[in-house]
Amino acid sequence: MLDLIKYIVEQFAEEKDQIDYKVEETDEAINVTVLLADSDMGKVIGKQGKIAKALRTLVRSATPRGSKKYNVEIKERGEEA
Repeated sequence: MLDLIKYIVEQFAEEKDQIDYKVEETDEAINVTVLLADSDMGKVIGKQGKIAKALRTLVRSATPRGSKKYNVEIKERGEEA
């Protein structure tokens, strides 16, 4: 699933070398945090968050039934805390 997230994010981001992915697994979910450069935030999130919402919808629909839920969060570099 991380490959799908990486592929979609890299289609919109211009500074691909500055993208980081943090994956944290809990008992009920897998949390993926995408860390982007400031200049790529608007491109990846999209107007009114449409691209980010579509990304989350694709990940949700591609997740097999009965497996852990994926949560995708998009943050700016330096905002990790």
